[in-house]
Amino acid sequence: MHDIFRLDNKVAVVIGAGSGIGQAAAIGLARQGARVVCGDVRLDAAVETVRIIGVGAEAATVDIANGDDVRALLRGVVQRLGRLHVVVSTPGINVRKTILNYASEEFDRVIAVNLKGTFHVLREAGAIMSEAGGGSIIAFSSIRALTVEPGQGVYAATKSGIVQMVRALAAELGPRNVRVNAIAPGVVETPLTQPIKDRPDWYNAYAEKSVLGRWARAEEMAGPVVFLASDAASYVTGSLLFVDGGWTAADGRFSPPL
Repeated sequence: MHDIFRLDNKVAVVIGAGSGIGQAAAIGLARQGARVVCGDVRLDAAVETVRIIGVGAEAATVDIANGDDVRALLRGVVQRLGRLHVVVSTPGINVRKTILNYASEEFDRVIAVNLKGTFHVLREAGAIMSEAGGGSIIAFSSIRALTVEPGQGVYAATKSGIVQMVRALAAELGPRNVRVNAIAPGVVETPLTQPIKDRPDWYNAYAEKSVLGRWARAEEMAGPVVFLASDAASYVTGSLLFVDGGWTAADGRFSPPL
């Protein structure tokens, strides 16, 4: 059974590989034998991930909000390496404001990266894999696709939108043996969540909300990515995999005396 998680001779592209969850995903795929192309809007960050992985990995610049960028990256990988087996999309941004205080420009920016950016990846990867007769696409959603809090309305809308696009593409490309799934992390310690960590009351409240009583480490997202990328998930498509420490499983606000 160990071999069904191996990714030897597979080509994987991770967009957002320069830090956090994307970096952890790229390292995890490489450790299972994949040849990984690390794409990020910051080339220096992607190069650092390649340095950690070692021989066989490549770095590339890509702006997920730019459809031409995404197309050039993925088509270029196919031209150089001959095939594209796995694509992982992790980038996301957030502007924490109530809807009444949201500026139209802020709305457009969050939509452009989170929702439209993921659309670019799904469309381009789906076209390539459909032509090749198979592959695995993994997009990152969030627990906010299911549950929300004040100040997260626009972000949550993008994350739930990602889930529905994933489901639609899974249905459309299932006959071509292309699997499409989403992962919904809970709270994860990454550079992007550092402002919350700097507020002990906020940080601890989030930790206590999960059943496990703590935040996730970025590397804990690598296992779910490897699973969905590998033959271990050969019959899994159109799914949303929660990796949230039990956040969405329990109310968490009060433990009644039993």
